[in-house]
Amino acid sequence: MSRKKFDGKRVRVFLMDAILCTLGTFMYAASVVCFVNPSHFVPGGLTTLAMIINYLVPFLPIGMLVFLLNVPLFIMSWKAFGFKFIAKTVVCSALLSVFIDALTALSAKYEFLIYSGSEKFLAAIFGGILMGGGIGIVFLRGGTTGGTDIMGRLLRLKFPHVSVGKLVMISDLIVILLAGLVYKSVETVLFSLVIIFLNSLAVDYVVSGRNHSKMLMILTHHHNEVKDDIMNTLDRGVSILKAKGGYTGEDKEMLLCVVRAHEVPEVRRIVAKYDERPFIIITDSNEVLGEGFKSHKDTL
Repeated sequence: MSRKKFDGKRVRVFLMDAILCTLGTFMYAASVVCFVNPSHFVPGGLTTLAMIINYLVPFLPIGMLVFLLNVPLFIMSWKAFGFKFIAKTVVCSALLSVFIDALTALSAKYEFLIYSGSEKFLAAIFGGILMGGGIGIVFLRGGTTGGTDIMGRLLRLKFPHVSVGKLVMISDLIVILLAGLVYKSVETVLFSLVIIFLNSLAVDYVVSGRNHSKMLMILTHHHNEVKDDIMNTLDRGVSILKAKGGYTGEDKEMLLCVVRAHEVPEVRRIVAKYDERPFIIITDSNEVLGEGFKSHKDTL
């Protein structure tokens, strides 16, 4: 009986993952095709490189280019991060590529799908929010669309003293400046920065509403392995607190860590790698001061 319930739950989770990841990647693709690309803006990451190549060589579809540019990252990250992580990333990236090319074909036939107004700020606002909403939905289901997310993690293997967030930001800035040179437009760079800013806000809002950080208290028999994996993968600090079971009287070690809201699914995946039955408490953190978050000094 318990086995059937477990299998049923897994099927429901799988279907929910599939539906929401499909919706999220469709929103991302719609943002690129309907708002970002027609205005010669760029969203950062490998999508930007694909748009630049398409601008220079128009017969190469953007969607196909996005997937092809991701392939080397898939291969490199397979060994570094494992099959489960890369499987969802490959699927979401493939869906994104298909949706971008399909919507591009439809927009050529039905021009009303493309924003063609003179108010470019509107295109930047709706493009950034729609894209961030889509990415946030994918993050909620533990997925990623590839690109700079994987690139940042891979670069951190070479530069462990630099955080993943900074590496991703540097990568985005480089490709945005490159796009500005190709399009020969400072406006492209400025509006693209607006898109990335709104994108980030939308991702945080979808994933966690107003709460941008989460505190996790984790009880597991494999605390050392989980601690090391969280620190190495997410570049987040982990504290070990002494605890004692009220019923068993057994001495235990509890892990305490604070992460960005969109990193919670990754922490849960890490814990699941080592323990099928952990005890995890996840709470909202309204404000976090310290390394990787707000500076305590700047808030005084």
